[in-house]
Parts: sequence; C-alpha cells; structure tokens
Amino acid sequence: MSSRSVLMLAFGLFASIISPVSGQLYTDCNPLNATCAPDPAFGTAHTFNFNATPPTGTFNTTAGTVDYSSANGAAFTINKKGESPTLISNFYFFFGRTEVHLKAAPGTGIISSIVWSSDVLDEVDWEFMGGNTTHASTNYFGKGQPDFHNADYHPVNGGVQDDYHNYTCVWTKEQLDWYIDSEHIRTLLAKDANNTLSYPQTPMKLSLGIWAGGDPDQPKGTIEWAGGVTDYAQPYSMYVKSASVEDYSTGKEYSYGDNSGTWESIKIATGNSTAVENINKQPEKSLSDKWNDLPSGTKTGVYAGAGGVGALLFLGLVVYYIKQRRRGKQEAALAAQRMDQERMEMERFKKEGGNPDALAFDGAEYNGKGGMASTTTYAVSDSPPGSSAGPPQKAWDPTGSGPGTASMPLLRDDAMSPRFGAHGGR
Repeated sequence: MSSRSVLMLAFGLFASIISPVSGQLYTDCNPLNATCAPDPAFGTAHTFNFNATPPTGTFNTTAGTVDYSSANGAAFTINKKGESPTLISNFYFFFGRTEVHLKAAPGTGIISSIVWSSDVLDEVDWEFMGGNTTHASTNYFGKGQPDFHNADYHPVNGGVQDDYHNYTCVWTKEQLDWYIDSEHIRTLLAKDANNTLSYPQTPMKLSLGIWAGGDPDQPKGTIEWAGGVTDYAQPYSMYVKSASVEDYSTGKEYSYGDNSGTWESIKIATGNSTAVENINKQPEKSLSDKWNDLPSGTKTGVYAGAGGVGALLFLGLVVYYIKQRRRGKQEAALAAQRMDQERMEMERFKKEGGNPDALAFDGAEYNGKGGMASTTTYAVSDSPPGSSAGPPQKAWDPTGSGPGTASMPLLRDDAMSPRFGAHGGR
C-alpha cells in the first residue's frame, strides 16, 4: 500500500472518530451509485409556524413525538433512552434559504440540530451541545465524506438555551453563508471546498431534531464529541418556534441526470409541487366557519325552520301539560268520591249503634265453592304469640293440634286451610 493510501486511511479513521454526525444520516437510494426516483420539490417560500401541527404532507415525525403549543412552538423531548424526535421535510429545495427560530436543549451529551441533507449525503449543519450553553456549531459535508476541519464554533449573545435565536443559512451554487440573529458569522466558497468536490450542491431536505450523542451505546469518539455520557434521569427539550424555507428553484420535482452528484446534473420537472398543494390546501372548516359561510337567505330559512320546530315542541309541551292537568283533576275527583263514601259508611255505622273505638273485623270469607262460607270475627285479642297481646302461655304449635298446645286463630277458613282434608272436605 502506498504512503498516500496509508495516510488517507488514517485520516478517514481519525475524522470518523471526531466527526460522528455524518454517521447519523442515511439515504434510501444514493444517486452516486444507482438510478433513483425523483425528489419532490418545494418550489416556493413559506414560513411554518409550529404553534400547531404543520400542514399534512409537509413533514414526517420520526423516533419520538413532537408536541405543539402557542407558547413554545414545537417541543422535541428526549424522555428516555432510544428517543430522538425529529421533523423531516417531505420536500427538497435546490439552493435556497432557511431561517429557524430555536432554543437549544440542555443536558450533557444532548445534541439539538438543524440539518440539511441530500440523497448523495451532501450536508449543512447547525449543532448545539447541551453541555455548551454559549456557542453554536456550524458544519458541512460533501458526499458523506467526513472532514474534521469543517466544523466551527460561534458565540451566541445571551446563550443558546435561555432564549430563541434566529439561525439562518443562505445557499447558492457559488457560496454558503451562516447567520445568527441576522449577523453574518461564516462563509464557505464552493471553490474552497476541495475545489467544489466537497461543496454541498444537490437538492436538500430540512431536518429539525434532538438526539443523545452521549448515549452509553454510542462510540467513544461520539460521546467525547458530544461532551460526555447522557443521564436519562430527567427529560431534555429543544424548542422551535418557526422555520422559514425558500427554494431558489421552481418546479415539481428534482432528479439526477447522472452519477456525478454535481449541481449541473440536476434536472427540474416543471409543474406545481406537492408541497405547494399541501400548504395551500384549505383546512377542514369548523361548524362555526361553515355557518358563517352560508348565504343570508339560507340562514333565514334555517332560523325559520328552527323556529317552527321550536313552536311544535312548545305546542306539544302545552298539550301534554293540559292532559296531565285533566288527569290530575280526574284522580282528585275519584279520591274525593272515595273519601265521601267512606265518610257516609262511617256515619251509617255510627247511626246503627256501632262504636268505632271498639271496632272488630267482621268478615265473610269465600269458601272456594261458589259462595261465602262463614262469617268469622277476629277480635283484637286474637293475637299470635309474641304480638301486643303479650307472651304466649305455652309453646306455639302452628298446626293447632296436639295436647297442651295453644290454638292459633287461622287467617284462612277455606279449602286452603289445614283444617280441611286432602280433598277439601271437612
């Protein structure tokens, strides 16, 4: 092996240890090695405000969940080992500009990131180490080849974790510029990136995410680069208020004309992009919105119909109320009639010499044979053992038979009485 080959191998190994971020990206199909399907173009400019879920079809969420609120925007939180919530655009831009308002996450080994990446693994980065509260890192790669000279660190006024800052990149075929809060901090000329070979120059998608470079399962070099081992005892959150994306090209999709990976090889198909359709798609209207969109005549008809239904319901309630009042009057009349009958019977009983205070029940019982069998008088004193008549003198035999037993007055004196034979005879 030549000395040049040995040197390049050593350089590659060293770079892979101290520049591990390139290993975090992958491509489903690399146009350097194969013929791949076209990439959907963005073809427009738009600001995504993350106070709510972005329009359907514009971003995918991977490796965790992203929460949205008006106060904090999109929250990317690592709650446990294995989580690295990320938003990845479904669209690509071919030269352009992004502005991301971001507040980085704290935590040793926690990496907050803004990443552009292409199918050939061209890459442009913003990275924020959780253990470094004062600086942001910028980086780039060409065709997935790591180069430890590419990273640079920049102080951020007020720190990266206490407030939101505007992190901007502007990209053309000639140069790439980075800005923090509108202040220009770095420029990369295409000719200075290995004579354009390592210059990012192919259609890019945007990724926003958080990951644990300090996870104990990461390689030693990655853990050291991230600042140390991550402790999962508490959650760590990165917040993104908004992301503005501008595609400097217009069209429906981008495809690679050959395997060179150069910007000259990119073909642009004309037409409206899917991203534009998704962004401009009208959201599902609420009931109040649909009501407000109705013509005044239709609203008047609805009001009239609702009034008619209300009148019918009111009329039904009135009819029901009247019927209930009539029924109540009838029941009250029947009750009064019964009371009058009972009063008249009581007066007749008194006229016949009866004493209501000494009233005993005289009842004629039905004998089950078509007539009244007998008339039996049950006096108040005829009480069973244990009643108000006092304790029994002897043990009580419910059959009323046997020597020395007390006879219990029967409540029945018909065919069901024990005094009848098996066939109802006496």
